[in-house]
Formats: sequence, C-alpha cells, structure tokens
Amino acid sequence: MLKPTTVITLFTVLIVSSLFAQAGVRRPMTVDDAINMIRVENVLLSPDGKRVFFSKSEIAWDENKRKQKHYMISSDGGEATQFIGEHGGSKFQFSPDGRYLSFLRAAEGKEQVFWMRVLGGEATKLTKHKSGVVSYKWSTDANKIFFTADEAMSDEQKKEHDNGADAYYVREGANGRGEAQWRNLWVFNLSSMTETRLTDEELIISEFDVSPDGSHVVFAAMRQDLQNYFYLSELYLVDVLETKVIRLTTNNAPETDALWAPDGKSIAYHAPSDGEYELTNGYLWIMKPESGEKRKLSGQNQGEISGLTWMPDSSSLFFNETRRTNVNLQKIDVATEEVTRITNVSGSLRALAFSGDRRKMVYSFSDFDTPNDLYASSVDRFNPVRLTNLNPWIEEKIILAKAEVVRWKSNDGMEIEGVFYLPGDHQKAIKVPLILHIHGGPPGHFSNRFRSNFQVFAGLGYASLGPNIRGSDSYGDGVLTALMGDVGGGEYEDLMSGVDYVIKEGNVDPERLGVRGWSWGGILGSWTITQTDRFKAASLGAMVGSWTAETGPGLSYDLRLHYIGGAHWKNPEEWRRVSSLWFVKNVTTPTLLLHGDRDLVSTPNQALMFFTALKDIGKTPVRYVRFPREPHGFREPRHQRTRDVEEIKWMQKYVLGIDWKPWERKEEAGEKRREND
Repeated sequence: MLKPTTVITLFTVLIVSSLFAQAGVRRPMTVDDAINMIRVENVLLSPDGKRVFFSKSEIAWDENKRKQKHYMISSDGGEATQFIGEHGGSKFQFSPDGRYLSFLRAAEGKEQVFWMRVLGGEATKLTKHKSGVVSYKWSTDANKIFFTADEAMSDEQKKEHDNGADAYYVREGANGRGEAQWRNLWVFNLSSMTETRLTDEELIISEFDVSPDGSHVVFAAMRQDLQNYFYLSELYLVDVLETKVIRLTTNNAPETDALWAPDGKSIAYHAPSDGEYELTNGYLWIMKPESGEKRKLSGQNQGEISGLTWMPDSSSLFFNETRRTNVNLQKIDVATEEVTRITNVSGSLRALAFSGDRRKMVYSFSDFDTPNDLYASSVDRFNPVRLTNLNPWIEEKIILAKAEVVRWKSNDGMEIEGVFYLPGDHQKAIKVPLILHIHGGPPGHFSNRFRSNFQVFAGLGYASLGPNIRGSDSYGDGVLTALMGDVGGGEYEDLMSGVDYVIKEGNVDPERLGVRGWSWGGILGSWTITQTDRFKAASLGAMVGSWTAETGPGLSYDLRLHYIGGAHWKNPEEWRRVSSLWFVKNVTTPTLLLHGDRDLVSTPNQALMFFTALKDIGKTPVRYVRFPREPHGFREPRHQRTRDVEEIKWMQKYVLGIDWKPWERKEEAGEKRREND
C-alpha cells in the first residue's frame, strides 16, 4: 500500500507534468531526452587553423543505432556545412598540407583509406590492402600514408575458415581469449600508388607514430592478443629503408601515446614506470631512440591525461588532465618539468585538436548545467568562439538539477569529494529520496560535466550522490592507491559516510535510499548490499560476484596485480573474502541485475550466479535482464532505453512504493528526438 505522503507526491508530479505540457514551459528530463542528445565526434582542426571538421552523432531509431553526419565550419564561427556524402567514414585526418581530408571507408567488405579535397569533390579510394586497414598516419611531407593491417589468410585458408574450420588455440600464436591475427606495419606511396611492407613480425601493433623526416616509425605492440596482460606491450622502432625492427623497452609496464618530437630527436610517451606495472596515474617520459636513454617527467601525475601534443619547438608538451572534478589543458616543460595550467575553468574542457603552429585549438566544454559543445580559441589568449549548439532544447525546455561539489571525511579521516544533485525545483528542508551512484574503474571519477542520468533522476524527484571514493584517478596517487589491499573496506566506508553526510545536511530522506552502478560500480554495489540493509533498491550493471570464477573469462588483471594481491591459487581466502557472492545470504535489498551477452570485461554468468543465489534463497525480490549482442558498454538505443527504464521502474517501486508507468516514446516534429509531453 502507498503511504499518504507518496500518494500526494505522485499526484503532484502528475499535475505539474500536465501543466508543463499545457503551458509549454520547462519540464523534467526523460530517458528519451538523454538517449536522443546529439553528440559531437571526430573533431579536427586544419593545419592552418582555419577549418574545423566534426561529426554529429544522432539516433536513428528505425535502424536501432546512432548515425553520423559530417560537417566543416570556420574556426571563426558561422554556419557549418555538411561534408562527405551518405557513405561517411571513420578515423578522419587532414593531410599535413591541409589540402585533403582522409578517412577509412568500407570497400568490398574491407576498410580502406579514402581521400577527398578539402574544397570539395568526390572521395577516391587510395589503398587496396587485402585484409583492410586498421589505422593509419600521414608522413609530414604528405607523400606517404603509413598504416597497420592484420595478416591476411590465403584464399584457401579463408574458404576453409568460412566453411567452419575456425577452431582456434587460446593463448597460442596471436590468439588471446579469442581468435586474433598478427598486425603489421605498411606504407603507401602516393606518387607510385603502391604499398610496401615495413614489418613482418609476430606482433600485434596497437599504435604508432612517424618521425618528422619519415625515416623511422615508433610503435607499441605485444606478442599476443592479451587484454588481461596488456602491460606486456612494449615500444619498438623500425627503420623505414632497412625495415629493421629494434625493441626500445623491456619491462612489465604499459607504454602508450608514443609521439615523435618535431625535431626528430626524441619520443614522448606515457607509462606508470620503467619496471613493474605500478599502480599510479602514470608519468610522461622522454626517450632518445638512438641510444634508448629515457627520463621520467615527474611534474605531471595528478590524474587521467589525454590529447598529448608536442609544441613545434620540441621544448614542451600539451595535455588535458583531470584534477579533482575539473578537466583543463596543461603544458609541461621538458627541460624543467614545470607544469603550467593553460586553462583554468570550472568544468570539463578538453583540447581536441591544434593548428600546426599550436597557436589555435578547438576544444569541447561541459559542466553540470551545460551539455558538451565545440569551441575554438587562441592558445596563448583564451578567447572562446562557440562553434556548435547541439542540444539547445535542454537550456530552453528542461528543468535542470542543482548540482555542486561536496566534501566529507570518511571513517578513517580521508577526505572524500563527490558530486551532489538536487531536483531543480527543490525547496530547502524538503527531504527527498537519494540515489547513490558508484563509478566504474576502480580508477574512474565523477567530474563536473553534464550527466544526463543524474538529470533524469532529478526530474523524478531524487537527489543523486556520486562519490569519488578511494581508488579514483583524479586526486593523485595517494587516493588512487588507497584501495590496495582494502577492496570492499575503505571504499565501502567512503560511500556510506557520504550518504550519512548528505542526510545530515538535511535534504535527503534516510528511509528512501537506492544504490546503482555499472562495472566496478555494479561490483561495489553488490558488495554494499551484502554489508547493509539501508538501501531499499539496488541496480547492478555488469557486476562481478566471484573474482575466482572471473579469472580468465573477464578483465581482472588489476585485482591480481594491485588490489587483492597474489593470484587466487596463492591467496584463495582473500579472493573469497572480497567476493560478494559468498555473502549473498545477507542481502535483503530488492536487486535488479543488468548485463550484456557479449561482455568480455565482466562476463554475464557473474550476474547469473548472483541472481540464482538470490532467487533460490528467496528473501528479497530479484530480476535479471540480459541483453543480446551487447558488450560492456551498450550500443543499441532500444537496449539502452530498456536498461534505463527498467532501472527507474525498480527504484520507483522499491524506494518510493510506486507502480511507475514509463514515458511513451514519440517523435516531436522537427527535433528528431523523443520526449514525454
């Protein structure tokens, strides 16, 4: 039976929603709004800094997928014009001279490199590689295109394989958990329109960069397709003329983002160490490839980085870095290791592309109230020009949540920070239900950016708390490593002390709490409901309940290396002690389980084991929704909608006691989106 207060609340929501529809004023955000938001992707800036290329990703409901349209716009602003036809492409690049736009496009079932003039015209296919192109880069002189390709089967092998002779040997040859092929490096000469093999190794090349004079290529590769052992990837160097491969690193730490300096004398890359794979946010390193001499730059180590870019004089590097809840552009001096903050915004600013002289950049920006859009600016003098306004209806029609950064002390005294949202129409001293969101990772974080799922819950009358618990990756190594040897301990206390903090502040009803999370969020969420009965509902996505059973099937390398310590056959009791499945008899919280059928990070049988135990014990309601074809991150809009609606229905039923009816999806003319009136 519904409580009287619940009936009044539900009646009020229905009346207010009706008034919104009649008056055409602001209204709460819906799941359909969130799914239908237009996204910006594939952002490039021409070498002269005058043109910006980008793609809009929009929902095509009839095809059950997102589709891209591609545009060009002046970096000074103005109207964007559609560029490239309906056949589209991927992995777009400007040629170094700025005359061409290149991209990958399927031709006869294989991805090949195409190009077209920036001033317009038809796209022309360049490569005709038998197995197709995986990735590519231009030479600085714009005369060559270097690319990686998987080794092709012979015609007879391919015929036999397609006819069913497709058994493969796990962790033999190139294979890892699944079938794989060696991936090597080639170069395509634009003058002769011919390709030449540069490497013929038993390696899987993952990323590479070409020296400014085109004489050498540095690449990262491993000797097997080992997702659980990716730290065995090493850096190599190949001489283009002699096709001789030299190994540059030999360790148990992953090297990424290898980039040649413009003067060709050194290489920058990102790695946690030069020995064992240490749990750290990682450092930038500078290597002289001729001698192999390397040096760690200690000035950068606060949080996750992206967009590593050399300055033209090879004296410094740009990078985006997350610090606490904000993302800004930084610069590090290679000689002094001094880090300078180039931007200093409250929110998430990511430089996505630079002009050739690095004087101009195009970047994305988002904060609690502002969805992601593109801007251009000078680098040395911040003067933003807005280039896109992808979702204007959010500002015009949606009641946005009130969001802020909050801080509290966990039980052991560690300061924990998080993001906290209240409904946009919340009145002080009114206690509302709370959803506790747990981020993935463990290295992950909640940042100051637009989060549509938090906005949807706010529109339904919930507060949301997203704690950056120990193990989060934007507070330096002290917080990152605090989870080591403490899985399910301190992180659980960080969550619950955060819940207690927002309750004490007076806006949250302690009797109406829900918890949700995906990946590590689902894992820690499953642990949480074995330790407390305070939550009225739980939604666990892509969870793991038994770490021992997940060894091999899933992506659990970090448990052995960093968080639990020692393999399960060496430390079986500890692996069991931190696995929620062994404590499932304690669960009294109604639990919803969500999992994709093709999830290779957290495998779906983990949810099935947890579900079966709860079902057989029979103490509490439980439901398991399994989604065909979906990997760890869902791709199909209809599955995304079902996932999100089922989660809300579960929370409404068990947190509020409401038999909630989802929004009816319908198309509003001219907006290409679905919403509830």
